[in-house]
Amino acid sequence: MAQQAGRGLLVIALALIVVITVTDLGIGTSVHLGPLLVIAPTLTASFAGPRLTALVGVLAQAALVIISVFHGGLTTTNHVAQLIALAVLSALVVFIAYVRERRARELSRVRSVAETAQRILLRPPPRRIGPLRVTWLYLAAEDEAQIGGDLLAVARAAHPCTRVLIGDVRGHGMASIGEAAVVMGAFREGAHRYASLPELVSAVEESVCRNLDEVAETAHDAGEHFITAIMIDIHDHGPQAEMLNCGHPPPLLIRGDQVTVLNSRRPAPPLGLCALCTRNDRTDPFTLEPGAMLLLYTDGVIEARSPTGAFYPLAERVAAFPSSGPDALLHRIHRDLLAHTGEQLTDDAAFLIIERTPSRHLHRPHLMSHTDGSPPSTTG
Repeated sequence: MAQQAGRGLLVIALALIVVITVTDLGIGTSVHLGPLLVIAPTLTASFAGPRLTALVGVLAQAALVIISVFHGGLTTTNHVAQLIALAVLSALVVFIAYVRERRARELSRVRSVAETAQRILLRPPPRRIGPLRVTWLYLAAEDEAQIGGDLLAVARAAHPCTRVLIGDVRGHGMASIGEAAVVMGAFREGAHRYASLPELVSAVEESVCRNLDEVAETAHDAGEHFITAIMIDIHDHGPQAEMLNCGHPPPLLIRGDQVTVLNSRRPAPPLGLCALCTRNDRTDPFTLEPGAMLLLYTDGVIEARSPTGAFYPLAERVAAFPSSGPDALLHRIHRDLLAHTGEQLTDDAAFLIIERTPSRHLHRPHLMSHTDGSPPSTTG
């Protein structure tokens, strides 16, 4: 499509050279249209590289020479001035095209590096892990990167259990990758080593505090580096699950016709505050039965604003969607979020949906709230 548009604009540029030349020759010396020939290389520079722009500039210069020959010769002061002006302006637009093309190559390299970093750091979770189905989506706010400060991971524990992490580093873009890498590495290592969820969270906290100075510029903004996160244990046998929320937006539990907000009764402080806080060793239990889905997300989702300034109401929108599997649900949320923001995200956004054994009978969900710390209702 872009190539077709480029060819069309090139035809227009060449046609302009012909039309301006023929018109100038036809109307005589009373009106000088030769200076308008600069439009052709300028138009070409908007879509083409420096070589094609230079070629069109040479053709425009040749056309002006033809006009000059028929209208008094090349030695007249007016025609010499026109030729010099066209040559200078053509050289300028060629230089602009060169700068733009070099910038495009640099941007392509940056995106390639970012995509490689994403594949290494945010290794895609398996589609199936234990009794669970997993799907995820990452939306980076940075135009020049495919990765930012949001993080997610799924890992198996030593006992029959799946461990889940979703988090958000303060800030976004390439500068936050180092902090995200510390959290992800500590989680993946600790998921197999520690028996309980509080022990795992403490181990991740210790790693962040130990390595934060090396990966973040704490000298310039000390105390401003932290990571909100949720870590979850989902047992293989039975519907039991538990979470420990470290200052992160609460997940949504979707079961049949119910959407439950899993607010924590015992929230822990964000990771990375180190000596400023004490770690919570109590978790929030809940049930994830066959057919139920757990939707985790980062604050870039619920803080996404519409052009009028309204926040994205994730829980209400999910409750309004027809029930479906995790892939279809993620697609609906993605499309709806972009429509809400007018295709413009100001912060990174990540989604992780986990389903235990798909249900055959799907219903339209409605919104509920879970704030008392007890397991959600298991009745449809």
